[in-house]
Amino acid sequence: QVLLVESGGGLVQAGDSLRLSCAASGRGFSNYAMGWFRQAPGQEREFVAAITWSGGRTDYRDFVKGRFTISRDNAKNMVYLQMNSLKPEDTAVYYCAADTYEGRAFIVRRTSAYDYWGQGTQVTVSS
Repeated sequence: QVLLVESGGGLVQAGDSLRLSCAASGRGFSNYAMGWFRQAPGQEREFVAAITWSGGRTDYRDFVKGRFTISRDNAKNMVYLQMNSLKPEDTAVYYCAADTYEGRAFIVRRTSAYDYWGQGTQVTVSS
């Protein structure tokens, strides 16, 4: 069982930055790939970024490449999403998720691969 709690969302202006955090509790965190997804009103949940268990590989959707950075601290059971140059179209609820297939060396983007999800944190970017 993995419990994920996101924080760091808020209301910002276009061009601003936010850092989302995801605190994980439960065993095995350091063995799991972790992902960030987002869901805007009326839209399906979509993959944003993910990082392998070791932090050695990351993957980003094209619409956030160069602006967002995912990182993790396995000693603290934390995953982060640094979001820079935010745009109004980044407005969504952001979710942290765990892919508990231990030791997976590659990143999976589909939501069905992720077994545990946080409650989400709202990010609103005004123009």
